[in-house]
Amino acid sequence: MAYATASDSVKLFYEETGSGRPIVFVHEFSGDYRSWESQVQYFCRRYRCITFNARGYPPSEVPEARSSYSQRRAVDDVIEVLNHLNIEKAHIVGLSMGGFAAMNFLVHYPERALSVTLSGVGFGAEPDKTAKFREELEIAATRWEKEGEKFAPVWGLTPGRVQFRAKDPRGFALFMERLAEHSPKGAANTLRAIQRRPSPLDLKDELGRVTVPVLVMHGDEDHGALPTGAFLKRTIPSAGLAVLPKTGHTTNLEEPALFNYFLQEFLSTVESGRYTLNDRKDTEAVLLKDEEKIA
Repeated sequence: MAYATASDSVKLFYEETGSGRPIVFVHEFSGDYRSWESQVQYFCRRYRCITFNARGYPPSEVPEARSSYSQRRAVDDVIEVLNHLNIEKAHIVGLSMGGFAAMNFLVHYPERALSVTLSGVGFGAEPDKTAKFREELEIAATRWEKEGEKFAPVWGLTPGRVQFRAKDPRGFALFMERLAEHSPKGAANTLRAIQRRPSPLDLKDELGRVTVPVLVMHGDEDHGALPTGAFLKRTIPSAGLAVLPKTGHTTNLEEPALFNYFLQEFLSTVESGRYTLNDRKDTEAVLLKDEEKIA
């Protein structure tokens, strides 16, 4: 097994497959490095694919102290893996919790990103829902500690995943099996620290200055996150938006072929130098004309 050691001495397990420009895949709370297998199998033919487990997810180390976990720490751990592998720049792809880390990577380390893909970013982002979201996180953290793997079926079957279960019972069963392998302590600390993250809405000014190529990808039935996807598209000058039809939260597992298609098109356009900033003046002009017509 291969490990990168973070600056606070926490060991992070990683795997790399293939050669070429590097892609780093950053997993969601309910997944781990294995969640990206369909992407690794596809992209390793052309790229150097790197997956890793966040701290708190064995075989990465599981620090006991909550202070070892934070949203900034999750972002810095991506950098720790890049530095360990002597990678100056990479394409960063994140889903849900990993998408939040990738979004904050844009803010703190734009010079280390060839591009960034954000999928399923949004739960708890709306200011009027933050307090309730954090209350639910504490309840879930306590249940992970007390019930361990018995809580996995409760956590795993959320409204954003019923589409996955309906489409792919075999894939969903594997997803649930792996979810039950989570470290209860790691899950609880992650919920209490990393998931208590700043809202994307609080980063509007910073995101409005981003010029790194960005792809925002969402399922159209991921109701808890989709509004944030629209916000990111409107706010980030370099963002494109791909919406997967009849799809929930776990886009890369639920629709791997579509996810890979959109990601490949995005990466190819970026690498050809044809991925440009959005023309806000044209957009504003169209909106103004529409408003005039309505008036």
